[in-house]
Amino acid sequence: MRIVVLGASGRTGREVVTQAVAEGHEVVAVARAGSDVPAGAMVVRAGFDDADALEEAVRGADAVISALGGRGRGPTTVCTDGVSAVLAAMERTQVRRLVVVSAAGLPGEGDDLAVRWLVKPILQRVFRHPYADMARMEEIVRASDRDWTIVRPPQLTDGPRTGSYRRALDRHLAGGHRVARADLAAELLRLTREGDAVGHLVAVAD
Repeated sequence: MRIVVLGASGRTGREVVTQAVAEGHEVVAVARAGSDVPAGAMVVRAGFDDADALEEAVRGADAVISALGGRGRGPTTVCTDGVSAVLAAMERTQVRRLVVVSAAGLPGEGDDLAVRWLVKPILQRVFRHPYADMARMEEIVRASDRDWTIVRPPQLTDGPRTGSYRRALDRHLAGGHRVARADLAAELLRLTREGDAVGHLVAVAD
């Protein structure tokens, strides 16, 4: 498969690129100038305002994975801007499959009472800017006509790949407080191969 990875220089994006290359995929890594990307991928240095470069990056792709995320807790539109730009490029090049990383901190079905009324209100105050960006990104993705899947992980860790993570469709996982980036990357790649979650939200957690 030809897989395009946005945010390829971030910790999650790097893990996606590494696993995709190891699986033998043709990987196009879209990353900001000066950032480090794992070996084995074709690197495209393109800003979200460079429509021509993004179009060339996604042309012929079987799937696009967005591992974009803001840095810190301040105001950001990186997810909204990045996904909006890549959706436009996908439409122009007739690429269908899009898998995006969001966050389990957003409201959703499946949260237990303590999480819904105690934990998430705190998280949403602390991370209100990045969460607002991700919520807007989700709205844009849902409104698109692409074959999309939104993936909501909880706290990400740098632990090893276990292969024993849990997943749920259109609801959050009770007691799912963390997941390894390596397991998240494995699920993102699985979703590019299988169509069982097109048009759905997927929660992943240990």
